Amino acid sequence: MLLFRVGGVPVLLAPSWWIGSLIIVVLYTPLVSRLLPGASSGMSWVLAAAFAVLLGLSVLAHELGHCVVALRLGIPVRRVRLFLLGGLSEVARTPRKPGQEGLVAAAGPFVSILLAALCGLLLLAVPPGGPTWLLVAQCAVANLAVGVFNLLPGLPLDGGRMLRAGVWALTGVRAKGTKAAVFGGGLVAVALLVWALWGLAEGSEDRWLRLGVCVVTAWFVALGASSEFAAEGRRGWPDGLEVSDLMRPVLQLPAESPVSAALSASAGRGVVLVRADGVAAGLLDEPSAQRLAAEAPHAPAEFAAEPIRAETVLLLSEPGDDIAERVHEVASWQFLVVDDEGRPAGVLHREDVRMAMSGHRRPTR
Repeated sequence: MLLFRVGGVPVLLAPSWWIGSLIIVVLYTPLVSRLLPGASSGMSWVLAAAFAVLLGLSVLAHELGHCVVALRLGIPVRRVRLFLLGGLSEVARTPRKPGQEGLVAAAGPFVSILLAALCGLLLLAVPPGGPTWLLVAQCAVANLAVGVFNLLPGLPLDGGRMLRAGVWALTGVRAKGTKAAVFGGGLVAVALLVWALWGLAEGSEDRWLRLGVCVVTAWFVALGASSEFAAEGRRGWPDGLEVSDLMRPVLQLPAESPVSAALSASAGRGVVLVRADGVAAGLLDEPSAQRLAAEAPHAPAEFAAEPIRAETVLLLSEPGDDIAERVHEVASWQFLVVDDEGRPAGVLHREDVRMAMSGHRRPTR
């Protein structure tokens, strides 16, 4: 469900958020009765629901902190999403510098802790012991919990991203930072489970709430850490491999060329089809060209062109890790490589990149 947009970035509420909020309401209601002994059953449910909403708003503010800083640093954000007991700001590309990753990661906890401090000051002005006092206290606790928890040094938490940025800055290798932060994520997941079991053993008042939150959160952390590790593996550009080693020579042909002729000329090369006005119509899509040539060999090759989009254009000077990440994320089987002046330098095929990164072969052209 779309809530609103920030700087053109959609903010979405996933259906699982309602499930998480319901779990919190059910588990937190008995605790409200203990915190406010005079509260009725209905009031306890209302205050528990208010806590679930405040926790959601705290997560939203936290994620908006990430989003705004990323946009200010020129890092595009696809969307902000709230889901079961958490949120995520999905950046469209990985920060290219450790400092950028560190700033984006730190923005969320900074917002959360700032809001917790403001709520703490507001508590001084509210008479203690009543429903209003408990609501403000809930807001302070929710923001403090979100901020402090996210500072834990393990992926996919913000503290893990900050740890990765620090190791990356010290070693110059992002993958080393990811490995350290993934290990930290594993420790965080184990610590959450131990804390939940400790609460059960001690018979603490919040043991069931603690158990529910910790089990789901530990699962989220473990899953996120493994996903980050897998994503880093997809970025692992082989040492010594240049983009020019993989890209195919590029040939420019008039868009009105017969598709059969364009297909013959494309052997081992990428073909850019150019219209009479000098605008590129697209890259020749070989499978489409073969089908079209079988039916109408003299049809214009433009009819079998794959449009050239911004996300399918790569700079020859881009770092290999960034190119590997883009090739993995963008649904296209070929990419146009251009030099720093925008001139076509070659065409890169997804399969060539995949094979080179898997170590099966290193194409030479």
